Amino acid sequence: MPTPLASVPSLPLLTAEEMRGCESLAIEAWGIASATLQEHAAIGALALLPPGEPIYVLAGLGNNGGDALALARLAKLCGRDIEVWTTEPEPKWKGDAALQAKLWQGLGGGFRHAADPGKEAITWDGWVVDGLLGLGTMLPLREEILPWIGAINSSKRRFKVLALDMPTGLDPSSGCVSGPVVRADKTACFGYLKRCHGLMPARVACGEIYLVPIPLGPGSDNFPGGPGRLGILSEPALVKPAWNTNKYDNGHIAIRAGAKGMSGAAVLAAMGALRGGAGLVTVLAEAGTVDIIASQVPEAMVKPWEGRLPETTDVLLTGPGGIEDVPEWQGPLIVDASALKSGDGPKWMARPNTVITPHSGEFSRLFCSKVGDSSDERLQALSAVSEGLPGIIVLKGAQTLIAGGGSGFTYLNPTGHSGLSTGGTGDFLAGLIAARVTKNLGNMLAATTEAVWLHGSAADRLGHGPLIVRELGASLAQILRDKFGA
Repeated sequence: MPTPLASVPSLPLLTAEEMRGCESLAIEAWGIASATLQEHAAIGALALLPPGEPIYVLAGLGNNGGDALALARLAKLCGRDIEVWTTEPEPKWKGDAALQAKLWQGLGGGFRHAADPGKEAITWDGWVVDGLLGLGTMLPLREEILPWIGAINSSKRRFKVLALDMPTGLDPSSGCVSGPVVRADKTACFGYLKRCHGLMPARVACGEIYLVPIPLGPGSDNFPGGPGRLGILSEPALVKPAWNTNKYDNGHIAIRAGAKGMSGAAVLAAMGALRGGAGLVTVLAEAGTVDIIASQVPEAMVKPWEGRLPETTDVLLTGPGGIEDVPEWQGPLIVDASALKSGDGPKWMARPNTVITPHSGEFSRLFCSKVGDSSDERLQALSAVSEGLPGIIVLKGAQTLIAGGGSGFTYLNPTGHSGLSTGGTGDFLAGLIAARVTKNLGNMLAATTEAVWLHGSAADRLGHGPLIVRELGASLAQILRDKFGA
């Protein structure tokens, strides 16, 4: 059964094709005029421009240019100081942009063109509105666009930039940056976020992103699109424990971890589980590491592995600290680190109530298939191994992705920073996932996305820069206390 979107708080990240489908539904099924969509977009975008500052509108020939021209007209009606500039000396407007150009001219507005945009732009201050290219962007860019991008991105610029829907030069359906791109201070995103608004490195070019609502018709609040749908995680809504909760209500996590010389991973996994709210944690370690682990995390029970799990186990985590075996167990299972063996990926993805947590190298080992470094390649690889399967995969990295659980969705985590790129953070995350699963045994996908979001948020609370994994525990605890009002 597909997991309902409501169970995983997120916002959709659409491809250009999916966004066009939403607009077509509004126009054809609801009967809204496409020019009306432009009016709503322009009203929302204009509200992002501080009053009293001059505005320079760069209008392309397509629908994005139509949005820009509608904004110019509305600004002129408000008495704003505004100029409209075009990439061609005699622009031939298309579609709704032609209507918006006519309305602009009807107010006495004119168009300006510069053979050398850099020479003109150096005198500008206030705000530049980038309405050159939008949803219909075709790369590589046309030659007449490039000088304008260079002028906007000049190191000598005295103005700020508002991009309409997306900065010129981005592919709306991709996180890749393959050529010159406008560097925006703000982006007014119309209707739904596009993939370029969430995926790195394209996300950087957008600056601050503001979602501008436009009327997309009945049912537009549903997650649109087809297979391989992508959403960016929102802050989870956590349930405060009941006043009379006991340790067994909070779940018992068994952690098979800690080979000789690798006790630290077992300690960090146990800390992640405890800080995540587990009621009981039992670390099942190799005999030679039991005392070391017990001295580092006295809140957990630490026992030598004797081939069996505690009878009260609710969730099993295995793999941290050099442990390769996966104990026989039919319940909820998290497989991490050394337990992620070559070729075992399909087996785990076919097992219900299972979460695997590879980084890119482990992913290649699990599925005998190398995953690329770009966000688009990571998405493609993840979709190929998770579509329609009950297992859940957490592909760790600079932008962690979560997929599977039979949902048909992939989720992008927006929290965290480069300080997490240090040994042990994955062990802590694995323990945290196990803890959140004990809180939501009925929906492991929701529990997993919640854990990934909290893990990154704990790092964000500490601030950018290097961190020690142990610091995540106190930071996470404060986040949970703040959410519960404690």
